[in-house]
Amino acid sequence: MKIKLKHVSQDVDRHGNVRTYVRMPGQPKVRIRAYPGSEEFMDQYHAALAGLSNRPPQAKTAQRGSFQHLCRCYYDSDAFRRLDESTQKWQRRALDRISIAHGAKPVALMKQKHVRQLRDELSGKPGAAKTRLKALRALFRWAVEADAAPSDPTTGVKAISYVTKGHHTWTDAEVAQYEARHPLGSKARLALDLMLYSGCRREDVVRLGPPNLRDDRLIYRQAKNEHRYPVEVNIPVHPALARSIEAAGPAHMVFLTTAYAKPFTANGFGNAFKDWCRQADLPHCSAHGLRKVMSVRLAESGCSPHEIMAITGHRSLEEVENYTKATRRSALADSAMAKLQGQHRP
Repeated sequence: MKIKLKHVSQDVDRHGNVRTYVRMPGQPKVRIRAYPGSEEFMDQYHAALAGLSNRPPQAKTAQRGSFQHLCRCYYDSDAFRRLDESTQKWQRRALDRISIAHGAKPVALMKQKHVRQLRDELSGKPGAAKTRLKALRALFRWAVEADAAPSDPTTGVKAISYVTKGHHTWTDAEVAQYEARHPLGSKARLALDLMLYSGCRREDVVRLGPPNLRDDRLIYRQAKNEHRYPVEVNIPVHPALARSIEAAGPAHMVFLTTAYAKPFTANGFGNAFKDWCRQADLPHCSAHGLRKVMSVRLAESGCSPHEIMAITGHRSLEEVENYTKATRRSALADSAMAKLQGQHRP
């Protein structure tokens, strides 16, 4: 999508993904990762304009003991390097935005009240406020242990409570609608089936390929937290997935590739899949919503939480509960009503 906004430019990377930037004269460019035209895109656009016009000095000139200097030391630490790339990105974005206004301030004087103020700056966006607080906790957890800060000012500071529905869970009708638009053999259909019949995330689906198929089983290590808490998934290949893989034709190292025959990045795939959903008149559907479908279908089939975890790779029962509680509540309601009818017949 061609964007006509002041200071916005676009290019295409070697994987065929369109990248959008805010580029002001004499300033370094800032990448915008949200989908063009969305509310999130405009929020990032205006934040980038404000950030560039008030950008603090580079960290190499930051005074020792300042918040910005502490962030730079954290980014250079082994603890930060061991984090997954996606975790590094969201932590860095959150901390760098704080540095825009507070980068020169001394860390030694930072107290709980200052952390609460930083949290409350985003009270209108409680999800973003929670992310900011999580990034600060990670920063000071490392800083205290590394003797880079005298204390952890995030201790005792609570996140803003809020309720979110999360990603939309696809209905069976929506899955059928997508399948009707994208038939077997298409890249779009293979993407759906890989996620629908494995419950994998978009970070995983871009890495799946023939090497992950062994004796009619799909075997892979989840990308999420793979360097800290690796989870190995080993599940039977569903017949519908086997048909989709066969219909798509031969693949070399990965099943899904860009128009340039290169593997997708996770973000690039997310954008491509969103386009495929729009083509099927399903703009509200997403890749992560398919992971929720898999969990719900397993729950509706009577699978135990531990059985669901073996398929989806969740590490705790609490995570599974978030996906299946609505299904379980509906089943319990059916059971309760059946008992009531048995006791009180008209």
